Amino acid sequence: MAFPAGFGWGAASSAYQVEGGWDADGKGPCVWDTFTHQGGDRIFKNQTGDVACGSYTLWEEDLKCIKQLALTHYRFSLSWSRLLPDGTTGFINQKGIDYYNKIIDDLLANGVIPIVTLYHFDLPQALEDQGGWLSEAIIESFDKYAQFCFSTFGDRVKQWITINEPNCLALIAYDLGLFPPGVPHLGTGGYQAAHNMIKAHARSWHSYDSLFRKEQKGMVSLSIFAGWVEPADPNSVSDQEAAKRAIAFCLDFFAKPIFIDGDYPEVVKSQVASMSKKQGYPSSRLPEFTEEEKRMIKGTADFFAVQYYTSRLVKYQENKKGELGVFQDVETEILTDPSWISLYWLYVVPWGIRKLLKYIKDTYNNPVIYITENGFPQRDPVSLDDTQRWESYRETFQELFKAIQLDKVNLKGYCAWSLLDSFEWNEGYSSRFGLFHVDFEDPARPRVPYTSAKEYAKIIRNNGLEGNL
Repeated sequence: MAFPAGFGWGAASSAYQVEGGWDADGKGPCVWDTFTHQGGDRIFKNQTGDVACGSYTLWEEDLKCIKQLALTHYRFSLSWSRLLPDGTTGFINQKGIDYYNKIIDDLLANGVIPIVTLYHFDLPQALEDQGGWLSEAIIESFDKYAQFCFSTFGDRVKQWITINEPNCLALIAYDLGLFPPGVPHLGTGGYQAAHNMIKAHARSWHSYDSLFRKEQKGMVSLSIFAGWVEPADPNSVSDQEAAKRAIAFCLDFFAKPIFIDGDYPEVVKSQVASMSKKQGYPSSRLPEFTEEEKRMIKGTADFFAVQYYTSRLVKYQENKKGELGVFQDVETEILTDPSWISLYWLYVVPWGIRKLLKYIKDTYNNPVIYITENGFPQRDPVSLDDTQRWESYRETFQELFKAIQLDKVNLKGYCAWSLLDSFEWNEGYSSRFGLFHVDFEDPARPRVPYTSAKEYAKIIRNNGLEGNL
């Protein structure tokens, strides 16, 4: 099962999750620094990313892991507040620039293509204090930050992700309040944050297009989180409609404005409008784009970046009580199949990724697709011989191969989440997604390959799996 020539085999990480050095060399505080330091059992065992994998001082060790795998691509994110401590270009931290220059230069020297994410959940605290993603002012701040990064690193970086999983962040941080700033705004905050993220992404894409593309010849997109969903009862029309709504609220909410026509899916607009009316709101809780904004947003991605972890079954569940919340607006009940292997919140459903890719191909005019995250966790106690986890990876690669060969999906690359065991947000260090084990009790933070890493290296070396479909 040889993949197409030039297929990209990568792994991913993000700044807050691996770097540590939370206040080193002039870095300003980000929202996760503040959130984790407040305590209060919001994070597993009140763990923090203060040290994490220590990648700020141990980059050379990360590079050894990358070389051991022989990755063709490495996706990492820039810490906004390490580069611009207060989130603005009023003060630029040269030590931060030096750090990322070294990563980029070392990757290129070793034949590895950097995929660089501008923003992976770690907003500078100074900008959160001004309203964060709930404030329209963030659009300008993000655009200026993006232009700074394009001008500083874009001579060497040719693949950019503006925002990581904006749909997850909007929902978890600003609707449910489980991520920083930790304040729930049920039924309103998620939509407002998402609205501003879409506009911020579009603005920065236009900045790249008009100011940098001609000289730098790179590509810009954003990474959208998407699970696959199936109707719980395939013969139930209401369950079928519920599944369509679930996809619309998750994936299409961001993809349709950016890839198709600058506006939200009709089913999302009608659901939120009718629910808002029942709840006594004078207008829909979902903000509207102006005609000018729709024109600005449409077509602002050079490839389709998607992150897949799991699938779910859904059935129709009427919101009889008119409860507030994004999930309540969708009017679905989320279920799983008892035959699926459970790894905590993640159920192993390899065929879901193929169905998702086919959906993207059919819905979004057969775009070039990169899977910018996909992976499987281990829970404590962890085993270096993670054979079951590797089996999940192997089955996933078989499904990717089918998507390319049988469905003719234009898939160009894959990034495993994650290169290293790292800080997994509210789960702290209890959930281990790394290809390399990190001992968080040892100050040296040694990196040791799991069986998955050794097997993934073989896949990369062979550009695919042994055997036939």
